[in-house]
Amino acid sequence: MIKPYQKILIQDCGEPLVPISLEQFAVESPHAYQKLGAPYHLSGVDSPYYVRQEVLERLINAQTQLQSNYPGWNILIFDAYRPVEVQQFMVDYTLAEILKARELKPDLISLEQHQAILEEVYQFWAVPSLEPATPPPHSTGAAIDVTLVNNTGKIVDMGSPIDEISPRSYPNHFATSSHSEEQKYHQNRQILAEVMILAGFQQHQNEWWHFSYGDQMWAGLTNQQENGNKSIAKYGRYSFIKSGS
Repeated sequence: MIKPYQKILIQDCGEPLVPISLEQFAVESPHAYQKLGAPYHLSGVDSPYYVRQEVLERLINAQTQLQSNYPGWNILIFDAYRPVEVQQFMVDYTLAEILKARELKPDLISLEQHQAILEEVYQFWAVPSLEPATPPPHSTGAAIDVTLVNNTGKIVDMGSPIDEISPRSYPNHFATSSHSEEQKYHQNRQILAEVMILAGFQQHQNEWWHFSYGDQMWAGLTNQQENGNKSIAKYGRYSFIKSGS
């Protein structure tokens, strides 16, 4: 299941994966996927809070802009670097949760049913590919999942939780709503998107929380906006074990 952006050439610049200074941002602790038992240890990493060097610099710029506009607010980092082993774990977990919610037993559904549900999952979760040419965005260290915390320390309501598999996750889902509460959700999403995009990130078309810089998705979205094919990906899949880190 190759997505159009995955056809974009990758020329990895060799930039290191660096830890995010968690004192600068808000985080949830313990991390949501670690609570589920996601196998970060299999890839030689102890947490998801790593990104490429320039991604971190741009994230800091986004936070600075946010705090200029909204003093006391912070970007909350939900997820960042995600090894392919963790990507596979979360795809399997999400598939199992959907089957459970629909009261379907994995061994009693048809191959066609299984494939149809898996395609739903892949609208939001990238295929956990080990192919160098088609890395999941989070495995490159270029993608981050974020939301906002206001000046009282409360997580800003975006109208749907991170990782929800539903149309509510689309960034502009509430854009045309006539309900005041849903208009507020859209405004909150705009606050987040504006500071991230100003810092050079691109936003996932299906996920209000997902932003990236330098990966294939970023390059594809940049090319769409500029009506050309000039951008290529500067980050491919990163492996701590391979890199000896």
